[in-house]
Amino acid sequence: MPRKNILEMKNLYFETNDKKILRGINLSVKKGEILSIIGVNGTGKTTLAAILMGLNGYVPSRGKIIFDGKNITKLSITERAKLGITLAWQSPAIFEGITVREYLSLGKEENVEKLLKMVGLKPDYLDRYVDENLSGGERKRIELASVYSVTPKLAILDEPDSGIDMASTNVIKKVIRKLSEMGSSVILITHSEEMARIGDKAALLCNGKIVKYGNVRKVTEFFKEHCKSCGHIGKIDERLLK
Repeated sequence: MPRKNILEMKNLYFETNDKKILRGINLSVKKGEILSIIGVNGTGKTTLAAILMGLNGYVPSRGKIIFDGKNITKLSITERAKLGITLAWQSPAIFEGITVREYLSLGKEENVEKLLKMVGLKPDYLDRYVDENLSGGERKRIELASVYSVTPKLAILDEPDSGIDMASTNVIKKVIRKLSEMGSSVILITHSEEMARIGDKAALLCNGKIVKYGNVRKVTEFFKEHCKSCGHIGKIDERLLK
């Protein structure tokens, strides 16, 4: 039986200070599917993540967001979280005075040692604080363990591989696949074609528009050949898109 769409973005536009950031985004994500959204910096990827999560100030100028059959376009971040949507930022949050054990205990998965092991960290991290004494890669691993622990219906991951070492990148890929295997849908936002290739589908975002969608290999190859050194965001030669 074909998997149903868990998320639909219908003709999403977003403007701020008279600047058009998103220009008619139409995408869908199926249950358990990994959708890679790839693009260079400044193309609207993080804005799209904020709109999907419902952060303050990020309401579409036009269009709808349908999640699990419900119009959530005007719902708050809290209401969306209750429906099963979670977001991991490019720069993981710092929580002064909160231990890793306390942070991970907020989820449904009670075995916090198992969560740490899954992301390649030892149990002695449990009594450390989620603060600046942890490296960026460590905080990203812990944040991803936290995402996994709440068994989300949809996980939005904003640049999970940014600024971290190869070992951490490999762990992150593994956990993303585990999320998919347990039925969570994943929107993987990245500027790395290597990371994007773990997706089931890929979408190339350029100047707020989806210019390529579908086969991951074809989309990432196009990105690598025509976008990474373009220097003119949103000015891809239209002949290349045919």
